Amino acid sequence: MILQKKNQLVTRKDGDLAKLIECDKAFEKINLNFFIDLLQQDESISVRTRCVCILADIGDNSVVPILSEILKNDETPLVRHEAAFTLGQLGFPQCVTHLIEAMLTDIDHVVRHESAVALGSIGDEVARDALIRATSDEDQLVSHSAHSSLLNLDLLKINLNKNFSK
Repeated sequence: MILQKKNQLVTRKDGDLAKLIECDKAFEKINLNFFIDLLQQDESISVRTRCVCILADIGDNSVVPILSEILKNDETPLVRHEAAFTLGQLGFPQCVTHLIEAMLTDIDHVVRHESAVALGSIGDEVARDALIRATSDEDQLVSHSAHSSLLNLDLLKINLNKNFSK
């Protein structure tokens, strides 16, 4: 077995597969507390990432506070990235402020990038000014993602105006 430390990308523990099986069972029961506990206590990045994905599958707005907390506070960029992706896929308006904060302040460029993409997926005009600021991000991936999301907002506005004028 590979020695691991919390939050290294190569984190695999002997009990991970058993926990993933437990995750599937907890999903069937929509047991949010099970996933919250794992997200707060488990050292395995694989397990925490799977928990975030399952929360996306639950798909209602009750998971937004949990995912927002993970986006803001998880020590691992990969898990925060997955939380940003999931919030974008869910598309609830209450996700926008959390994604804006992550896009503008997260120390990891991959999290900032995914937050920008998620904001474009949601398509809420509230994000426009923050996306404009993010086009100046020092990281090219973040800057390009912000530009792409702004184009998406423009397209949504054009399509909305077309549908409204019909």
